[in-house]
Amino acid sequence: MSGAVAIVGLACRFPGAPDADRYWANLGAGVESIRPVADAAPGVVAWAPEFDGIERFDAEFFGYTAREAEITDPQQRLFLETAWSALEHAGCDPARFPGRVGVFGGSGTNHYAHHVHSHQRLVDTVGRTQVLLGNELGFLATRVSYKLGLTGPSLSLRTACSTALVALHLACRSLRDGECEMALSGGVYLDREQQDGYRHLEGSFVSPDGHVRPFDADARGTVFGSGVGVVALKRLEDALADGDTVYAVVRGSAVNNDGAVKVGFTAPSATGQAAVISAALADAGLSPEDIDYVEAHGTGTALGDPIEVRALNLAYQERGSCLLGSVKGNVGHLDAAAGMAGLIKTVLALHHEVLPATLNHRTPNPEVDFAGGPFRVVVERTSWPRDPQRTRRAGVSAFGFGGTNAHVIVEEAPLRQRVHSRHSTHTLVLSARTPEALEEATDRLADHLDRQRPDLADTAHTLAIGRREFPHRRALTITSADPADAATALRERSSAHMTTRHTSTDSPDVVFLFTGQGSQHVGMGHDLYQTEPVYRDTVDHCAE
Repeated sequence: MSGAVAIVGLACRFPGAPDADRYWANLGAGVESIRPVADAAPGVVAWAPEFDGIERFDAEFFGYTAREAEITDPQQRLFLETAWSALEHAGCDPARFPGRVGVFGGSGTNHYAHHVHSHQRLVDTVGRTQVLLGNELGFLATRVSYKLGLTGPSLSLRTACSTALVALHLACRSLRDGECEMALSGGVYLDREQQDGYRHLEGSFVSPDGHVRPFDADARGTVFGSGVGVVALKRLEDALADGDTVYAVVRGSAVNNDGAVKVGFTAPSATGQAAVISAALADAGLSPEDIDYVEAHGTGTALGDPIEVRALNLAYQERGSCLLGSVKGNVGHLDAAAGMAGLIKTVLALHHEVLPATLNHRTPNPEVDFAGGPFRVVVERTSWPRDPQRTRRAGVSAFGFGGTNAHVIVEEAPLRQRVHSRHSTHTLVLSARTPEALEEATDRLADHLDRQRPDLADTAHTLAIGRREFPHRRALTITSADPADAATALRERSSAHMTTRHTSTDSPDVVFLFTGQGSQHVGMGHDLYQTEPVYRDTVDHCAE
């Protein structure tokens, strides 16, 4: 699979979901995260995607002063936090990563700069240049590169609703071309005013009742919401060689523009969309018969849904049999982050082997030509298991106002043989900048061990080499291989198994010193030799 790119980490905050675990749980349970708005103004549709915490930001963690954070667009703040989380999910400490890490990201319209400029005394105090640096789109990606010390290409962009997938396309190209060894790619859109509902005009593309109904006969428009998503990418061969967890593989992608052959500048084009889908399949070296599922742009609009299925039918030419879905019934349309919502949903579906239902789809839209192609909407939670005879693959679409289209082909991660550790003892290490953060990290790790039940040796390895070291530190040593036992010890803060310390300096290197004094006995190094490769290789070298 020359040119294949592995998704080795991901992080997101979407309506109703502060992280990827909750996002997947909501999708699986069919949760609609568009909620009623209390005390809405007259004439406003009193519904909004549920998104909390726009105002929150750990400024000190990233080296911001309180004033710098105050004047910075929340989109940039949240994108930075999510980029860091994606690296942690990938088990990558950028300070120790030996290669270049690129950043490719985009955001939606900045609604915050006007708010900052409305406080003239604040602007006069900090200066207009600082306000510009905190709010200009061009600094979205480079701010992440600067704050995290990343030296690969750093590119910010905006192509309306296709922003996030265009960023992914460029990130994959950069990896293929050898410009970086790892890349972060994503999109963010935040609009505080959406939390108060929105205005609807008859004939517009927004929903009159606060619900999105993709491909449904009652579809009347979309609902815009806030969100952010970032994925961490590596060339597949590098990810496999490094022992990374691979959640899915990007096999191919394409980007194009509709041009002028359509009814208006903001209108979609079936021929343009069909062309980008066909180009992505060609880039992946695949045909329509190879695709099981398409995560559509699926906005639930009277114009967009019929054109999108017409485009899919043109590209697929009645070949194969393919399921169709859209996440917008769950979380709404997330503008520049919309492509990430669809991509991460699809990656998690591959990983968990389940396709979530398309919410609010009950009766097929008669204007949508389902009879003319191989597509049928996923109306209920559907098992999507691995098949030894067929690789599971999906397409993900995002189409932007102005005609920039993006389509990505993803497939299941390659099966890997699990190597069981011979260690009988595991040490889980944690660190944080503050004592309070260390306690929160301890509780999060306990929850993760209970929920995911990972291999403790893998967990110990990732915590040891894939996390930045901070001054407040904790180590849990446990002889059980059961994650539940480790979770219990973490929650109980067991002094018999746990050590907590504060250090003001970086950890020194550790060496084993055998002085030749004391009580030696036959076999005293046997367990070390059996379980520690570095020790074993050194003893073998000395014995030559």
